[in-house]
Amino acid sequence: MNTIAGIINIDPTPVTKHCEIHGEFKSTNVFGSVWTKCGECNRINAESSRISDEQKRRANDLAAYQRKIGDTGIPKRFQNRFLETFIASNSNQKKALAFAMQYAKTFDRVLETGRSVIFCGRPGTGKTHLAAGIGLHILRESRTVLFTTTLRAVGRVTDTWSRNATESKSQAIAALAFPDLLILDEVGVQFGSKAEEVSLFEVINERYENHKPTLLISNLTANEVKGCLGERIFDRLREDGGECVVFDWDSHRPILGKDAAKDV
Repeated sequence: MNTIAGIINIDPTPVTKHCEIHGEFKSTNVFGSVWTKCGECNRINAESSRISDEQKRRANDLAAYQRKIGDTGIPKRFQNRFLETFIASNSNQKKALAFAMQYAKTFDRVLETGRSVIFCGRPGTGKTHLAAGIGLHILRESRTVLFTTTLRAVGRVTDTWSRNATESKSQAIAALAFPDLLILDEVGVQFGSKAEEVSLFEVINERYENHKPTLLISNLTANEVKGCLGERIFDRLREDGGECVVFDWDSHRPILGKDAAKDV
C-alpha cells in the first residue's frame, strides 16, 4: 500500500469484484475507499451518454434550422415544400424540377457569377414550391435566404422617404442586398410607377454588382415580365447565364371556384 503525503492510501493490487449484470471483473483502488467499477457498465454508460448528447445536438440543430426558416420570410404554407416533394408528371415539369435541383446543388458556383432566374407562367403550377425548395436547400448549406414580395421590397425602399422612417434608403437597400439569395414573389403586382421601377432597379443592381443572385416569381409571361421590370433590370437578370423558366402547364390546384387560391 502506498501513502501519498501520509494521507491518501492507494492499494495498486487489483481485486476481483462482482457485477450483478456482467459478473466478475477486476477492480483497482483509485484512492481511499474508492475502487473502479465494472468496465462493461462504464462502456455502456459512456455510449448511452454519447447517444444522448448526439440526440441533444440534433434537436438543437433542428430548432436552429426552424428558427432560420422563420427568419427567411418563406410563408408558412411553403416551409415544407422541398424540391424532393415536387411532383413532376410531364416533361416540362421535369425540366423545371431538374433546373431547380441543379441550381440549388451548385449554388456555390451560382454565387461566383450571381446567376439569377425568373420563374414565370400560369398560377398554381408550382413556381413558389420550387423557389421555396431552392431556398430551403441552400439554407441547409448555411446560406442566407430572404423571401418577400416585390411590393414589400419596393415599399421598404420607398418608405425611407418618410419623415418618420426608421432606416435610411441605403440601409434598406443593403438589407435586401445582403442575403445570398433574394426571392421576389408576385412580380407584376406592384403599381408600376417610375419610383417603384427605380427602387427595384437599385436593389437588383446592388445585388448584381456584388454577384448576389435574385430569383423572381411571376404569373406573367416572359415578355410581360420584361415589360414590367424594364429593360435595365431584365438585362441584369439575364446576364451570366440567368434564365427564364416558363411554367406553362395546367394548375396543380383543384378548382375551388372563381376565386381560387394563390400559387402553390
